[in-house]
Amino acid sequence: MTQTLIQNGTLIDGKGGKPVTNAAILIENNLIKAVGPASSVKAPQNALLIDAQGGTILPGLIDTHVHVMMEGLDLLKTITTPFSLRFYNAIHYMKRTLEAGITSVRDAGGADFGVKCAVEQGLIQGPRLQISIAVLSTTGGHADFWLASGDEIHLFPPYHGNPSGICDGVEAVRKRVREILRSGADVIKVCSTGGVLSPTDHPDFTQFSQEELEVMVQEGHYRRGVKVMAHAQGSEGIKNAVRAGIHSIEHGIYLDDEAIDLMLEHGTFLVPTLLAALSVIEIGEATGKIPEWGVRKAREVLEIHKQSITKAHKAGVKIAMGTDAGVMPHGTNLRELGLMCDIGMSPMDALVATTKTAAECLGWQDRVGTLEPGKLADVVVAKTDPIKNIRSLEKIENIALVIKDGQIVKNLLETN
Repeated sequence: MTQTLIQNGTLIDGKGGKPVTNAAILIENNLIKAVGPASSVKAPQNALLIDAQGGTILPGLIDTHVHVMMEGLDLLKTITTPFSLRFYNAIHYMKRTLEAGITSVRDAGGADFGVKCAVEQGLIQGPRLQISIAVLSTTGGHADFWLASGDEIHLFPPYHGNPSGICDGVEAVRKRVREILRSGADVIKVCSTGGVLSPTDHPDFTQFSQEELEVMVQEGHYRRGVKVMAHAQGSEGIKNAVRAGIHSIEHGIYLDDEAIDLMLEHGTFLVPTLLAALSVIEIGEATGKIPEWGVRKAREVLEIHKQSITKAHKAGVKIAMGTDAGVMPHGTNLRELGLMCDIGMSPMDALVATTKTAAECLGWQDRVGTLEPGKLADVVVAKTDPIKNIRSLEKIENIALVIKDGQIVKNLLETN
């Protein structure tokens, strides 16, 4: 039996309550044994002692929208990169994510079952993965990178174990969803609207009928309740997705009052990814390697996106942190928290969205997301106080300790 005691820190347990100073947490094997004021958590004999050095003890952080198989949108690099090199690059992307304090992610397209197995079997270091494998899109939709030249670019090339997501019509959609589920998907990913980075559409374009979306939800339900997440940016496509019973809306750029009311009625999660459009602009301007259409559309939607998420937050929509990491460099995920505070969330709100609410969005609330006895020992210690300065978490060097499933994967602190 392995026991680890982290002490001399301020506890933020993920539930949104007041931080607890001079706190401690006891880990036994891969589970949390006890947590709370130091006076209530006793150090067993021979336990490994870790001094948090006055830092902040947090649950392992969760990003509900990443793409671990890509980084950046350099189209020339995409078409000239050897296929298998993508997997080796992903090893580094996932390690950087973990070292930033992100211990669980939902991959929104690209990672297959083998990638998930490699992490679970300890062959590579990375966050706990929930995978969608392919991205469902109409012909000419957001995941269809057909160019005016007639050529196609595959951000996530189809191969054995990773079917193409392009499909049209109810029965074709039904078959494609079944193929993706057969391949090991934990969640179904669909584009119910166009997007910023797709070459032939616009974020406000509606894609898939409500009947097609309902089939996706139905097929997921048949597989013991597999949920559907929807890239949904235009208001009509958002409302179609919510009415169809889709679990989470990703991006939510053009949210109107009716869409917000529907989300509240259905209990739909919102994953804002505020960092995505901003990063497209920043990287495009700095490198010139993002396509012109992507930078142009990102500039167009940047402010309306902020306004939409502000309205949704004020209305009480459930917000889970997600970034679209892969568009921006992996490991920079926690920039999203500062942007969430810019639209009116408090630092504690942003932390809850990145822990408790994110775990609920993934359906993992019984395992991770809060620091409670019996849950998996996913624990982060930050050198700083994120309540006073939420943006301090953006610097990866301020993440001093990362424990995932009871195993120390990063440690800049003193141990005894």
